[in-house]
Amino acid sequence: MAGAKDYSNAQVDQNREQIEFHVREILKLIGENVEREGLLETPARVTRMYEEIFAGYAVDPRDVLGVTFDERHEELVIVKDIVYYSQCEHHMAPFFGKAHIGYIPSGKIAGLSKLARLVEAVSRKLQVQERITSQIADILEEVLQPHGVMVVVEGEHLCMCARGVKKPGSKTVTSAVRGEFRTNSALRSEFLVLLDR
Repeated sequence: MAGAKDYSNAQVDQNREQIEFHVREILKLIGENVEREGLLETPARVTRMYEEIFAGYAVDPRDVLGVTFDERHEELVIVKDIVYYSQCEHHMAPFFGKAHIGYIPSGKIAGLSKLARLVEAVSRKLQVQERITSQIADILEEVLQPHGVMVVVEGEHLCMCARGVKKPGSKTVTSAVRGEFRTNSALRSEFLVLLDR
């Protein structure tokens, strides 16, 4: 898998006419005039956007880690501040934030950019933040078989900030710990301290 703009949801492309039709119908149902100049191309724009924001359905996230390398490094590796965008599966409203990944290799490493690609593959679909966090950790554990994995994901959810309780600026933080991170509090602390630097 290449970068986020290099893959798209083929299912959306195959159903383009139907999706555009239904977007137009939704616009009518909420009281809009679909013949208005600003809305004439909106169904097509929304469909093209769906190809990109739901591109995670087009890829197996395990595959994005690509080629792994045999390396004797068995110390903490962290990639932090990986920006992600996703869509809440409950309201189809965007949520976004940063993912931070740490792992202790056990003889096998992935290219650093592949960790960012993994975040993209997992988040570009209807999701909940808790599942994104767990899936990243589980896939890294399965593919790399490291001594330990820790993932922290921060998110701002428009379903909570722009509607409902309307608390803009509130952030949700989730974590997943696997392997040595579960049993070694000093290791967890080291990861968290390095995130703050």
